[in-house]
Amino acid sequence: MPPTRRAPRPRLSRDAVLRAAVEAADEIGTAALTMRKLAERLGVEAMSLYHHLPNKDAILDGMVDAVFAEVAVPTDVDWQDAMRERALSLRAALNRHSWAVGLLDSRSNPGFETLRHHDAVIGCLREGGFTIAGAAHAFSALDSYIYGFVLQETTMPLDPSGASPEELKELSDGILDSLPSDLPHFSAMVEHALRPGYAYGDEFEIGLDLVIDGLARRRKTWR
Repeated sequence: MPPTRRAPRPRLSRDAVLRAAVEAADEIGTAALTMRKLAERLGVEAMSLYHHLPNKDAILDGMVDAVFAEVAVPTDVDWQDAMRERALSLRAALNRHSWAVGLLDSRSNPGFETLRHHDAVIGCLREGGFTIAGAAHAFSALDSYIYGFVLQETTMPLDPSGASPEELKELSDGILDSLPSDLPHFSAMVEHALRPGYAYGDEFEIGLDLVIDGLARRRKTWR
């Protein structure tokens, strides 16, 4: 009787492990992601992962780097256009990977894509006439706005953009009926946000333009 052949073990690589980790985090978040669960997803023993990444921190570093690799890197164009394109691209990446909002700038061992991205943003701002201090101000303002907006839109309790006019009216009436009568301004905002055609996500580019316009006005005042 011929010997039974064992099924070949899946071929692992650092990139394969990180791709699986990103996919898992998209489904269950990073808190629930463990080396054991990641190994099960890849069809290998957990010890096999340590040949490619030594611990979960290294995996998180690599996952952050993978997200930055998805974001448009500013090129030699007008700095305002470049920052706008980068902001839209970063928001899209964060919406694909909501777990990354609190991680992107928290790693103490940033990878190449992370460093390349940050260097390109700073370089674009410097080429656009910002001093190094001004570039720091601009970078902080832009990322605070982008991260904050994504955090808010991904944690909102409802999204009226996909509801029918009848559903929106029912929802609006229910909320307004439950409000105290002495909140006229908030009531008006509820009616505005729940009207047909309104989408909170549309506010992103309006706010982004305000941030960029403000940076353009202050750019030459920073030394």
